[in-house]
Amino acid sequence: MADVRLADRVFAPHYAAPMPVTVRELTIVRESADASSPTMTEVAAGGVFEVLELAGTNAWGIACDSGLVGYINASAIAGKVE
Repeated sequence: MADVRLADRVFAPHYAAPMPVTVRELTIVRESADASSPTMTEVAAGGVFEVLELAGTNAWGIACDSGLVGYINASAIAGKVE
């Protein structure tokens, strides 16, 4: 899966449109969905994370401040950015 904004540069079997959400608390962005995987960055409370996929208890997407792609705990999502 790839971000639809990359469709002109990356071939993927599926594309997803990012859904910007705010996070309710300081949130760790990890390399994989495994809670013990290394931390890549953090998103501050009230910060924006662009969700590309929700799966189980995790959300996969982009930490907007750093541009890094990784996983967060879906329970940290406060709501959709309007």
